[in-house]
Amino acid sequence: MALQGPEELGEQVEEPEDLDDQDASSISPAEEITLPPGPGGDEEPEEALLLPWDRFSTWLHCICVVGFDLELGQAVEVIYPHHSKLSEKEKTSICYLSFPDSNSGCLGDTQFCFRFRQGSNRKTSLGCFLENTDRDAPPCLKRDQGHYYGYVYFRQVRDKSLKRGYFQKSLLLISKLPYVTFFHSLLKIMAPEYFEKQEPCLEAACNDIDRWPSPHPGRILTLPIMGVVIKVRIPTSYDKPGTSQLVQSTQTDSQVSIVLPTIHEVDLFRCFYPVFFHIQMLWELVLLGEALVVMAPSPAESSDTVLALVSCISPLRYCSDFRPYFTIHDSEFKEYTTRTQAPPSVILGVTNPFFAKTLQHWPHIIRIGDMKQAGEMAKQMKVKKLKNLKTLDSKPGVYTAYKPYLNKDEEIIKQLQKGVQQKRPSPAQNAILRRYFLELTQSFIIPLERYVASLMPLQKSISPWKAPPQLRPFIQQDFMKTLEKAGPQLTSRLKGDWIGLYRNFLKSPNFDGWFRNRRREMTQKLEALHLEALCEEDLQQRIQQHSEVETVDLVLKLKDKLIQAEKEQLPVRPGTVAKLRAHIEAVILSLPEDLQGILHKPSTP
Repeated sequence: MALQGPEELGEQVEEPEDLDDQDASSISPAEEITLPPGPGGDEEPEEALLLPWDRFSTWLHCICVVGFDLELGQAVEVIYPHHSKLSEKEKTSICYLSFPDSNSGCLGDTQFCFRFRQGSNRKTSLGCFLENTDRDAPPCLKRDQGHYYGYVYFRQVRDKSLKRGYFQKSLLLISKLPYVTFFHSLLKIMAPEYFEKQEPCLEAACNDIDRWPSPHPGRILTLPIMGVVIKVRIPTSYDKPGTSQLVQSTQTDSQVSIVLPTIHEVDLFRCFYPVFFHIQMLWELVLLGEALVVMAPSPAESSDTVLALVSCISPLRYCSDFRPYFTIHDSEFKEYTTRTQAPPSVILGVTNPFFAKTLQHWPHIIRIGDMKQAGEMAKQMKVKKLKNLKTLDSKPGVYTAYKPYLNKDEEIIKQLQKGVQQKRPSPAQNAILRRYFLELTQSFIIPLERYVASLMPLQKSISPWKAPPQLRPFIQQDFMKTLEKAGPQLTSRLKGDWIGLYRNFLKSPNFDGWFRNRRREMTQKLEALHLEALCEEDLQQRIQQHSEVETVDLVLKLKDKLIQAEKEQLPVRPGTVAKLRAHIEAVILSLPEDLQGILHKPSTP
């Protein structure tokens, strides 16, 4: 996604106007406030046509309960709704990932999340609808196509009545959505009720969720669940990066119990505090898609740290694999721990000490201790230096031979340290660190955005009667030449080998994913401008100069353009599709009746 918004394309494209608000009907007591949508088409009317459990499916795949059986080990005890399908491989993954490693000693309640591969050959009847709801989502909040997230609420308490002496059970939410803060908040409401009242309350929760509006970006939703009402806003790609549009409480919110300021952001400062002397180096490692392993004392700290790493390059999407919590039982264990080839581009979060030996050949290892309150660990951190170690000891730190491309930014370290000394509130420290990462990422990506925008053909080169012009190719050498005058030095005070950093980034999965997305967006923009140019033409005058065969051919081509515009949700100005449809109808009516009958028949896919 363009980090600076569509205006980065300069005078070469025109921005569609905002659409008018449209009322979204809802059959539920859940309230939905629709903000003006961004460019890209009309609001979807399909929501009123959703079937039972379709609304549930826009949020969750299923809800699971995993318990411990003395003979079987971990086992899936319950799946809601009952018709939800999980393959045996998926169930196995869920079983192992929903419990902390035995060495973690997690007594009481623990929350964490994991991510696992989705089984193949699963299709959903909601595919097209979900694509539409995803269209305006920020890159980092789009549905995960090949993986599921598992959000876990694990309870372990002493129980002498059980043979093992402990009650151990996990309640899980399985979803494609990376709304980590939202789903953890949801579990805090659901899990205590479930552990007290068992399955009937899960059925009630599922019914509540199936009455929620779907999570369209840009909407403010009030979502009732088990007698509690949560109010959230779903972010959109048109939000200004770095600003969080806070959900304000109003007088009509008398029934709202919880207002969530974010649905997905983790506390960066808390997560990076054990290693904050090295935050800039970690940003480089994540940006370049390097193999990273986080060794933590518990799944909660492991998953939070991995999610913090993935989000530190936001609004750039992290395009490699990442596993917030990874175990020796994972189906990818052999693939990711083999020594016969270089470690893959992946970030793993682990808690089992066995990994200290298995992954000691990995190039970058982050070891974190217990995440205590800021201030308690300040002294320990001050004396911690980055070391190049071949073996791993138990001290927290970053173990790597990596030499950063950029010079260390001492200012951010001093600012955060001063905050610790002055007992600055954690949310303020988090905001400072988030802003720092955002500005660093934007300084890095703006030169790329500027160069890619220059690959866009001029609007005057678009002719309605010729195919839309192609984007010019990305040539690395040409891009590198632009950095001398229009590089990151325009927006960043940091010195260092920016050229080397770019050269490495252009070989990374993150660049590949970013460029594919930008190329698709710009190609769709060209198609939209071509469509708008067609709509401005006087088609009646044109067909008078052509034979019936040529006119029929024109109708068929225009129909194809119409199907493409609707299927790909091309970013056309409001009314363009209706205008094109009217043009097609007028051309058809100018033909003999027998041809009219044929052309009025709906085209087969």
